[in-house]
Amino acid sequence: MLNLSSFKPLILPALENSLPKTFQELTLRNLSLYDFQVDSNQSGEVAALRLEAEPRLPGIILTEEGHISGMISRQRFLEYLSRPFGRELFLKRSLKTLYEFAYTDFLMMPGDTKVIEASSKALQRPTNQAYEPIVVEIEPYVYRILDVHHLLTAQCHIHQLASNLLHELYQELETAHQKLELQASLDALTQVANRRRFDEYLAQQWLQMSKQQSPISIIMADIDCFKGYNDTYGHQAGDKCIKQVALGINQAVQTSLKTNKENLVARYGGEEFAIVLPEMNAIDAVSIAEQIRSHVKSLNITHKASVASKVVTLSLGVATTIPQLSSSREALIAEADRALYQAKIQGRDRVILS
Repeated sequence: MLNLSSFKPLILPALENSLPKTFQELTLRNLSLYDFQVDSNQSGEVAALRLEAEPRLPGIILTEEGHISGMISRQRFLEYLSRPFGRELFLKRSLKTLYEFAYTDFLMMPGDTKVIEASSKALQRPTNQAYEPIVVEIEPYVYRILDVHHLLTAQCHIHQLASNLLHELYQELETAHQKLELQASLDALTQVANRRRFDEYLAQQWLQMSKQQSPISIIMADIDCFKGYNDTYGHQAGDKCIKQVALGINQAVQTSLKTNKENLVARYGGEEFAIVLPEMNAIDAVSIAEQIRSHVKSLNITHKASVASKVVTLSLGVATTIPQLSSSREALIAEADRALYQAKIQGRDRVILS
């Protein structure tokens, strides 16, 4: 009778701890492999005691003169022992005898075989062998046994890692796409909406307001005497001025609305800005335009060349309509432009309603 205490228990490492960082590199040698090789001339009792002591062992590798001669899975070994007179017939005889009865083809692969490839080969086996353990040759003439369940678990883990990676890449792509879209819609200097975005937004809101039969207002704003500002202070100072005015307009609009109501502040071109105010009547639009004018003036940006004031000021034109099928966005913009022109004629630094 063999002493069970002579067998050291196997401790299985957690799969996560044995995985390489790059899941594409995962091979059979990275998985939990079992070392149970028995000379085929040993009695069946040797294998029975070891399998009883270590319930996780998936099978037995049989060797003869140092070379592999076969493999018996735990399931087939116990199946033959459970047959009538099986224990009497096989425990006292050599494992070679049992293997003559329990023989079946076994799958053997090198230790550097990728898990994905190994899983595919394992699942291509006949149905009666699909869950048989796999023999892994980790070095020449050095064999280990792999539970196919561990292989498929690793394959599932790789699949999950791949899914997570694809999800992350998709999210990164979405974020990059959104950033590109945002950059494509912003004016590079002022970081408010550009003319392209203004046209898109106005078209969208025009359609929406026509369906709702709600008003839409446009404010056109122009920095007074800006050519004189550039001539006096230089183009770099002019760019800085435009940026400050854009920020001031945006702040005034958001403060005036005090809600999350739809609106858009855009640089229309040069020193001219356009503000789109959906669901905004003429009276409220004029009020917002006045607050824009007042706020920009309060920035106290010195402008010695202005004929309107000693600081930078705005002239603003306001136009409002309820979109109809027969009306056009261009006509509303033209009305706001005419009102802006009137503000210039009447002395600048003022708001005119079309």
